[in-house]
Amino acid sequence: MYQILSSDEAAGLISSGETICVNSFVGIENPVELHEAIGRRFHETGEPRDLTVISSAGLGVWDENRSAEGYIREGAVKKLICGHFGSMPSTKRIVLEDRFEAYNLPLGCISHAIRAQASGLPGALSKVGLDIFVDPRREGPGINGISKDDSLVKPVVVDGEEFLYYRLPPITTALIKGTAADRFGNISFDDMYMSGDALSICQAVKANRGKVIVQVDRLVTTPSRPRNTIIPGCLVDVIVLAEPEPRPVAFKALTGSFEIPYEEWKGWQEMIDDLSGARSKSFPAFNTIGRRAARELRAGDIVNIGIGIPETVSRYARKNGLLDKITMTVESGGIGGFPASGTVFGAMIGAASVYDMANQFDLYNSGGLNICFMGAFEIDRMGNVNAHRGPETFSGIGGFANITAKTPTVVFCLTFNTKGLEIERRKDEVTILKNGAVPKIVPAVHSVSFSAARALHNGQRVLYVTERCVFTLTQKGLTLTEVYPGVDLQKDILDLLPFEVPVELR
Repeated sequence: MYQILSSDEAAGLISSGETICVNSFVGIENPVELHEAIGRRFHETGEPRDLTVISSAGLGVWDENRSAEGYIREGAVKKLICGHFGSMPSTKRIVLEDRFEAYNLPLGCISHAIRAQASGLPGALSKVGLDIFVDPRREGPGINGISKDDSLVKPVVVDGEEFLYYRLPPITTALIKGTAADRFGNISFDDMYMSGDALSICQAVKANRGKVIVQVDRLVTTPSRPRNTIIPGCLVDVIVLAEPEPRPVAFKALTGSFEIPYEEWKGWQEMIDDLSGARSKSFPAFNTIGRRAARELRAGDIVNIGIGIPETVSRYARKNGLLDKITMTVESGGIGGFPASGTVFGAMIGAASVYDMANQFDLYNSGGLNICFMGAFEIDRMGNVNAHRGPETFSGIGGFANITAKTPTVVFCLTFNTKGLEIERRKDEVTILKNGAVPKIVPAVHSVSFSAARALHNGQRVLYVTERCVFTLTQKGLTLTEVYPGVDLQKDILDLLPFEVPVELR
């Protein structure tokens, strides 16, 4: 039978050395009050300490003074395992100072490893991650110099096929955010943007004889409809009632509580972008990339579009009359509708369906997408891509590795160089006014997020779309296949490359 406790009382139930799993997605649907109660307790008593914290997609709220950032920074955590670190600004910094162990695994592989624990299995097999940084035969998942745990990812062979085996420490405490708890302890997510890994986390904790703590906005007497209950009350140990954080009215469009016709997507998107910090200036280079990349879309495609430059693809899909003829997806579990961005990345406007995150990654891992559009920090002569880590910073791989692992057509969207790049586009002609100081096409990437050799083995079609040209992955590696009108092949492309590339213009 569940208890109703305050957040401080709930935090008092967590012992030192426990493994906590948090249901959140980058910056959304994080049980912030529970985190801050843990932080208060640790600051006052030094307990709980030596925590292992797991989150498929990260557990920050873009503010280093809120959520888990405080107790992580003060030293309560000995090990952090996440798919993405982008919404945790201070955590990102101190990870690189070797303050605690930190590991970056593909988001979908963490999600599936949690689900494996829920079914009584120690881990999950996946082909995702082979030949990229997380493969222990390359770098392994450790982010800093003290992260040496070799039990998280292992290469194995089953029936003659090579896989990676992802194994998480046994989860003993669940921290979940829900909308409401009824009198039986059943938890609904009606006002939430997603359910993420919530059910799998709770089942895994129960398999390990641990405790499930759920923060909710309200208590209700009337039970939810059975299909709307995400976590049944029999799995819940503690319910914490916390005042819901105020949300702009426009954000109700992300809860799926009312229908949003396609004709209204754009208006809602603009309102939400203004509120979430997603709206950015229109850059000619980005627009040129988006316009060219959008030509790869076909009616009926199931699609994932990454954040950053790839988001311009949706603008041109709308202009081309294709946006309502494709099915957009987002890693958190949304299908259909239009993905939100900024601080509410992971939510969708007008989604047709929002299901558990592990199911979404079943779709991605099996090649269920037709096409995806991803960003990139850098690419090399062989066509390998680094999208998760720079020389002195990192964001994490997130769902990138799962999305690109088997999708038939992968389109990378990036500028040829950066830091000062200026171009002009008039009609179909592009003029390079000034090149950026930092090249994006390099002899060898710092870390591999996408393996060109694995993509060729899988028979995937891979394009690298820039503001001046398009490269295609071939058996020769990076091959120049398209130069835009107005661009000088020699001066604007070949002279700037640090290596020779085959030129096979189509």
